[in-house]
Amino acid sequence: MESCLRKHDGGNYLDSELTVTGRIALTAFHILSDASSALTCCGLPDCPRHLKTPEIWLTLVSYSVNMTHMIDRILQDTIKNHPKSVLLLGPRQVGKSTLCGELNPDFSLNLADEEHFRQHLNDPGLVKRIVNALPIQKNLILIDEIQRIPSMLNTVQSLIDSNKNLRFLLTGSSARKLRRGQANLLPGRVLIEYLPPLVYWEIKHKFDLHKALTIGALPEVYLQNYGPEILHSYVAVYLKEEIQAEAFTKNLASYSRFLDLAAELSGQYMNYSKVASDSEIHKETIRRYMEILSDTLLVELIPSYTDVDKKRRARQKEKFIFFDLGVRNSLLGKQSAAAFSKEDLGQLFEQWFILQIIYFNKIYKKSWKISTYRDAMGVEVDLVIETNEVCLAIEIKSSLRAQEKMFRGLNKFEKITKRQFKKYLVYQGEFEQNFDELGCAIPYQAFLERTLPKLS
Repeated sequence: MESCLRKHDGGNYLDSELTVTGRIALTAFHILSDASSALTCCGLPDCPRHLKTPEIWLTLVSYSVNMTHMIDRILQDTIKNHPKSVLLLGPRQVGKSTLCGELNPDFSLNLADEEHFRQHLNDPGLVKRIVNALPIQKNLILIDEIQRIPSMLNTVQSLIDSNKNLRFLLTGSSARKLRRGQANLLPGRVLIEYLPPLVYWEIKHKFDLHKALTIGALPEVYLQNYGPEILHSYVAVYLKEEIQAEAFTKNLASYSRFLDLAAELSGQYMNYSKVASDSEIHKETIRRYMEILSDTLLVELIPSYTDVDKKRRARQKEKFIFFDLGVRNSLLGKQSAAAFSKEDLGQLFEQWFILQIIYFNKIYKKSWKISTYRDAMGVEVDLVIETNEVCLAIEIKSSLRAQEKMFRGLNKFEKITKRQFKKYLVYQGEFEQNFDELGCAIPYQAFLERTLPKLS
């Protein structure tokens, strides 16, 4: 049975790729097998060895093993069909390993596995000898968490240069470690892509806005019913241990206070002096912590728009948003629906929508300038998008109704900017409405599905 679970679905599920439920299932198997000799089948519908297996086991295993195949990712075809090797960057748990693993690589190396990490760290030539020993028709190589040994990229370059048939799938979750290790990012040899959590376009047919705002869109968290447990582990193990190690600090208390404050301030302009005062942490230390969160792809930094009338004092501060709202909420201890007020959900909706625009820009490599605006006179615009041909100023509201007064900030902004803007009010209502010179009110779904893809 254990081999059934591990090898089912074309052999894509190795130990390191099993979901949490899958690992629980394996443990359950070892316990149950001692009590019943009937447990000889994996319980999946197409398994050829069906026997009388407890119903709960059938549900547990089949649901777990098929979970990651329920959603097609936007980058799937690019990674599958591009002739070059790929370096896929993204935060932990966004599905990088699963996406690459579904291409059935001929050799896989997971550097997150401590034993494999130590082996290759102590023997830099090991991966080259392994790859060179593969049969000539075996030419797809997966290396997970490449940032743990940045120098391995030099070996990858050597292998690519000596064998044009080789194709590497490399994943990484820390640009900081790659830079710090003076990594060779293989210019001209690899395609660099970014994988975020699940985005609206990937899940629009089963999209649940409240779910996206509260537990976030990490694939396993969004698709399974044990999401809060995964988020708790993500925060405890990754954010508060691994990222703390990145910070080179022994002051766990100050780092923990910073994380809590950063989560609370997500979606706001970063005032380092105020945060330093509130947290009693030195301002430069906070800057270093924020840089680490950015380098490890855990926050998105949004600059201020400044091309306005010189009489206006546009804020120079940048806004930041946690890459996934579920992770942000878990840091604050908010997991149940009752923990969120109407105001909370409104702020989260704005952050979620901005993240969708940022991720669309990254996935499709649009090279748009994305910014936000606020000045000393109180004029504020939630989102500014500058494309090659058009500029958009966007106000984001969680309201179900669009009203003229919601356009005030956009129209004040229009009078002080040096460029011509299309003005949009994105809201949660049902109808697209034209408010003449004030601008257009548009449901967020319509903006994401129709308006955004048409931009150059």
